[in-house]
Amino acid sequence: MGSLGLKPIDTKTKMGVIEPEYEPASPATRLFHTESLNCNIIAILGCTTKINCDVIKKGLESTLLNHPRFSSILVVDEKNGKRKWVKTRVNVDDHIVCPDLDPDMDSPDEFLENYSSNLTTIPLDMTKPLWEVHILNIKTSEANGIGILKLHHSVGDGVSIMSLILACTRKASDPQALPTIPSIAKKEKNKSGFFRRFCYYVWFLCMLFWNTIVDAILFLATIWFLKDTETPMKGGDGVMHSRKRLVHRTISLDDIKIVKKALNLTINDVMMGMAQAGFSRYLNRRYGKKNGSGSSKTNNLPKNIRLRGSIVFNIRPSTGLKVLAEMMEKKSMAKWGNEIGYVLTRFPIRLLDNPLDYIRQAKTNIDKKKVSLESRFTFRAAKLLQEIIGTDMAAKLTSRVLYHTTLLISNMVGPQEEITFFGHKLVFCAPTVFGVPQAVTVHFQSYCNKMTISLAVDPQVIPDPYQLCDDLQDSLQMFKEAVTKQDTKRK
Repeated sequence: MGSLGLKPIDTKTKMGVIEPEYEPASPATRLFHTESLNCNIIAILGCTTKINCDVIKKGLESTLLNHPRFSSILVVDEKNGKRKWVKTRVNVDDHIVCPDLDPDMDSPDEFLENYSSNLTTIPLDMTKPLWEVHILNIKTSEANGIGILKLHHSVGDGVSIMSLILACTRKASDPQALPTIPSIAKKEKNKSGFFRRFCYYVWFLCMLFWNTIVDAILFLATIWFLKDTETPMKGGDGVMHSRKRLVHRTISLDDIKIVKKALNLTINDVMMGMAQAGFSRYLNRRYGKKNGSGSSKTNNLPKNIRLRGSIVFNIRPSTGLKVLAEMMEKKSMAKWGNEIGYVLTRFPIRLLDNPLDYIRQAKTNIDKKKVSLESRFTFRAAKLLQEIIGTDMAAKLTSRVLYHTTLLISNMVGPQEEITFFGHKLVFCAPTVFGVPQAVTVHFQSYCNKMTISLAVDPQVIPDPYQLCDDLQDSLQMFKEAVTKQDTKRK
């Protein structure tokens, strides 16, 4: 147990003893370097053209290598045993992999899936900065060139990493301009009278206090005994160390917006409804096969299934693409790292007569989480536990919480227009994470008028991930047809 392959600081040179430039490792960094929570991030980028390796190398040298996390190694101080990020010289050739591939190979999509899956079994070299880029110039069904960024989760959280990637991109229509990221609409100020505003704020604070207490109790109960039902989607012991199969499906963001507008909800509400409906349809099919029923329309689901998702919340304000771009240009030290909390959300598993009820149920659950400090509680609790019982035990407890749930789910808002990555126009971006003690990880990534659903699954648990993609996609189509019928009846 303990640190994974970290090497001690070497302060001796031919000129004598020097003090290297370093930064203390954050609590999250220490957690992600334990055997219980050794996580990595992979982002698969599809391009419209073949990728020029030399152009990518030069681009990374002028941007990403200026970022402190991408030019530092994690080491252990021999004197006090504390972990630190230490600046080092980076040879970009040590981090770029450009295999010589047959552009006319059979089944390039299968090759990409096998290649990315294999990356989940190969640990990063701890003697170098913890990132690498693989460039595959193969023509898949979606792209003419594939770039795969793999990095250790200790380098940063998903929001930070995706923001940093986007800060390296430019608009396809304007090579000098950063992408445009949709901003969160600000709520209108409450213009009602003083008494009504006072009552609202009292009610809000009471709900915030109550929901936080309930969520904190359920979170603590999950550490000790509260487990999800053993469904065909639930992983078992050792799932965090198994080879993962990475698949993705791109769907229409415009279709999501149609449903969103018809119900006057948010895109996130619709996506969470898709997840609930998709999981229900998938499990119903799996239980049907188990019970010998060939029909997916028959209700084969057991009653009272507890299936929860660990939803990742970014608890700090966004750094902003402009700040990140300037940080890489000027080598500044903008705030960085992992500041994420986990929220446990239940997905009711059942077949509903009205498809739109999936979205309404999901909205009800998510709205409760919005009036709760659960994400901040879990973040602060992890830091406090490290101080009290040590990093290894804190990692075990964090891993235990995730293990007692069924899946990890997150989403990221992408640019509204087409973008280029060092001159290469992107078709899609499919990020995900592996190394967590769950058999299913779901990530939603928007880009232009598309939404990419990325899955990282244990094939021993989910042998048919494309069927799960189908069920998620079909759920959206089911919602779209329902709102269309609803509008027709109104007219």
